[in-house]
Amino acid sequence: MNRTKSGGGPVGANLLAVRSHNTALVLDLLRAAGAEGISRLELAERTGLTPQAVSKITARLREAGLAAEAGRRASTGGKPRTVLRLVPEAGHAVGVHLDRDELRAVLVDLDGTVVGERRRAVDLGAGAEAVLGVVAETVEALVAEVLGGQGLSGAGSLLGVGVALPGPLDHTRGVLHRVTGFPEWAGFPLRDALAERLAVPVVVDKDTNAAALGLSVAGERGSFAYLHLGTGLGAGLVIGGSVHRGARTGAGEFGHQVVQLDGPACGCGNRGCVEVLCLGAVGRGDVEEAARVLGVGAGNLVGLLDIDLVLLGGRTVAAAPEAFVRGVAEVLAARARREGVLGGTVPVRVAPGGERVVAEGAAQLLLAPLFGRADG
Repeated sequence: MNRTKSGGGPVGANLLAVRSHNTALVLDLLRAAGAEGISRLELAERTGLTPQAVSKITARLREAGLAAEAGRRASTGGKPRTVLRLVPEAGHAVGVHLDRDELRAVLVDLDGTVVGERRRAVDLGAGAEAVLGVVAETVEALVAEVLGGQGLSGAGSLLGVGVALPGPLDHTRGVLHRVTGFPEWAGFPLRDALAERLAVPVVVDKDTNAAALGLSVAGERGSFAYLHLGTGLGAGLVIGGSVHRGARTGAGEFGHQVVQLDGPACGCGNRGCVEVLCLGAVGRGDVEEAARVLGVGAGNLVGLLDIDLVLLGGRTVAAAPEAFVRGVAEVLAARARREGVLGGTVPVRVAPGGERVVAEGAAQLLLAPLFGRADG
């Protein structure tokens, strides 16, 4: 029931059964319009909805406090049109990046703007109960600091909490598998346990998937790979504008592709994985070798998926961004020359967002569906 106008914009169907879908279309256009706003007529033209349907949707949004008047705009004929804007502060989401040794939590508004942040050390090996306590305490303190209220349930604009951490895991059920290096987490129902503790909705995903979603929402187009090199190595994949998780959230276990048979042992149980070779080179202080190994892995990914762009992130990349971009780009360029690839090499650059890219993406796990991004 979703179709596209000749102008390329999304079109909603005027059916009650998809009212939430149509509302998402309108919200997304309000967000894109920014403080300048957009008129109801423009909303109708760009969504394909009837003016009556748009009026009903915007009335509900105004009643809920999600939309407000942004003034009037001269029209080509008749009286000036009232324009509407999104109210960013009407909704918030918490994004948590739970790494092996650090926790970063951000509070973002409906525009995705970070309005609060907290960081603290954490030991993933301390066990589920201890780590869960740290996450809950940090989230509660962050929300209370910015939004006030008595507990998270008292913060009426809070949509929920998104948690992103190393995989593998089951995104649909929010259950962890054997997190590399931390087998004791296998089978732990993180989503349900944290939701019960915080009394708000919780979504769980891999750190790389969350980052890829956030980058896509922020404007990265086409098909790209986000390679995250921090305490481990993984990939987030966006194919045709949607995050590709795979049937079991197994896509993107990039760090555990074997590139050296009988190489050094990896925490995953294999030998010669890209991750152990790359981090081993980093540990020796050989950043050029680490970048070359990362480039070989990226080349395999480019050859397999024919993606448009490679983005690099993570604290290890942040320590030497130019060296990693240069090293990966050189490997990809050499491969493109050997294969005579049409259009040349795939560009490589550092992902925008810095070390907050995963936490901000985790918040989008809650926000993206509100604006019609079903892969959130």
